[in-house]
Amino acid sequence: MSTDEAHLELAELEHASAFDDVADIDATARRATEAAREGSVRAGAVAVLRRGLRESPDLRRSLRLTVVFALVGAIGRLTIPILVQQVINGGLLADEGFRPVFTFGVCGIAAAVIVSVMLLARVTYLRLITSSEAMIRDLRVRTFSHVHRLTMAEHESSRRGELTARVTSDIETIARFTQWGAVAWIVDGVVLVGTLAVMSIYAWQLAVVTVVIALPLIPLYRFMQRRQLLAYGRVRDRVSSTLTEVSEAVQGAAPIRAYGLQRRARVRLGRAIDRQYESEVAASRWFALLLPLGDAFGALTITSVVFLGVWFGESWGLNAGTLLACVFLAQLLLGPIQELGEILDQTQTAIAGWAKVHDVLDRPVELIEPSAGRPLSEGPLAVGVEHVDFRYRTGPPVLHDVTIDIPAGAAVAVVGETGSGKTTFAKLLVRLADPVSGSITLGGVPLTMVDAASRRSRVRLVPQEGFMFDTTLGANLALGRIGATESEVRAAVHQLDLEEWIDGLPRGLDTEVGERGDSLSVGERQLVALIRAQLADPGLLVLDEATSAVDPRTEHRLGHALRRLAEGRTTVSVAHRLSTAEHADLVLVFDAGRLVEHGSHTDLVAAGGRYAELYRSWLGNTGQESS
Repeated sequence: MSTDEAHLELAELEHASAFDDVADIDATARRATEAAREGSVRAGAVAVLRRGLRESPDLRRSLRLTVVFALVGAIGRLTIPILVQQVINGGLLADEGFRPVFTFGVCGIAAAVIVSVMLLARVTYLRLITSSEAMIRDLRVRTFSHVHRLTMAEHESSRRGELTARVTSDIETIARFTQWGAVAWIVDGVVLVGTLAVMSIYAWQLAVVTVVIALPLIPLYRFMQRRQLLAYGRVRDRVSSTLTEVSEAVQGAAPIRAYGLQRRARVRLGRAIDRQYESEVAASRWFALLLPLGDAFGALTITSVVFLGVWFGESWGLNAGTLLACVFLAQLLLGPIQELGEILDQTQTAIAGWAKVHDVLDRPVELIEPSAGRPLSEGPLAVGVEHVDFRYRTGPPVLHDVTIDIPAGAAVAVVGETGSGKTTFAKLLVRLADPVSGSITLGGVPLTMVDAASRRSRVRLVPQEGFMFDTTLGANLALGRIGATESEVRAAVHQLDLEEWIDGLPRGLDTEVGERGDSLSVGERQLVALIRAQLADPGLLVLDEATSAVDPRTEHRLGHALRRLAEGRTTVSVAHRLSTAEHADLVLVFDAGRLVEHGSHTDLVAAGGRYAELYRSWLGNTGQESS
């Protein structure tokens, strides 16, 4: 992922969440769901494949020549039984006796054909792998990019393992199909048709017998194909659930151990693995039927060709060479027939995976960036909020008719009980989502009309714990502004008076922070978020209580850095502790999604309203007394 992409997604990564498992639906609802899904499967499987290939132009272009190579190779395989027939009838058992020159000449041709087919198959496979990997790379990048363009509401309504599975395991199933199964359908089809055609020339009766034996396979394969595709759809769902549980168990290792939740974590993970196991086994039962069917067909076909060829050979005009060629042709049929089960299994898995990926790609991108956006002015930004309503995709309204004007350069504290809507209000200011109704302006420019690059540089969200990548501290700090140099990073550190902290680390800016910044404390990760914001030099700074859950010394350092950071900027702080509100120019009080009060700390306490209640409660909890 590029530095620019990482910068764009820092805030979104912080707020992506996973949800607990939901209970299984009852048997009646499950049957109704399965019936509906089966109906869509019948109509949609081919459409899914067509769309997948249509949206992969590089693979399509490469497939054309690859298919030509494969077809030439398939035809080459068909020439071997013909050459065998020629060697026997025209060389070994010729009317004039053994013809060594002819025999060895035809054998040489057969050897050349075999070697050529082998080399052509290698070239075909290499081309197929190259084009397939390029297609998978593009599809994975496109899906990943689309996931990060989805709204905050979409992320919070999706399980993290689900989106991870789409970009990883589901796309891997497509890779396995495009690397072999897609071309195998064509090649094996040519071999089947060509084999029957050549057999018809030698003995049409044996060709008819072969077709009659194969006819029952068609409805059987069609029946299993439908059931198998449904089964693999369930497998992909279970894989998503397992990935979610694994992600939570790994990332939550510390609290799991601290609270003694190992048994609970094992039970949840075990249940998810068991469900995936059951769905995998159920899907494999259909595949387990395909191989025996192919073997049975092959054995019955060869037995019938040999028996009928010997029994009726003279009356059908068959000689030794022709009969042996027909046996070779029947043997040649075994490969495609035996592969058919594996190809069908691979195709079903790929269709299920492709359908899941398409489901993600079809989710609408609701935050449309303007094609010719307007830049934000330099300096602190005024904020205008008019009649804003917001709700997540599923659930009740979160904000109701919020209207407020925030002067440029003001220090604003947003307070309220948990679930009051204050954090959602802050997210709307940085456009992690758009209001359902109403409007927001920054510096007089409607937020939806602001140029995306300008918004990202002039508006910055500092979460409680900034997301960090597994690299050096300096590289993580540089993400605050695209293209920032080490000297600019050091300047930002100096402006916040944080040189002592940096110098106290083992390797300074070259210190490795570990995965998600695990080698740093919570407070140190919050310091990183502040330095990133200083480096970005925003006109609007949105803080989600960036001094929470730290020790007194770090809190002092954070508080000093925050004061330096807020100088000359508009700041909106989501205040979980009302000490932040005491020093604010303007306090916004949210209650049940409504802005119920706003004003200075002193005025609101004197008014004796909702803020005064919150403040008295906070004083009591902290053991302080009001003056």
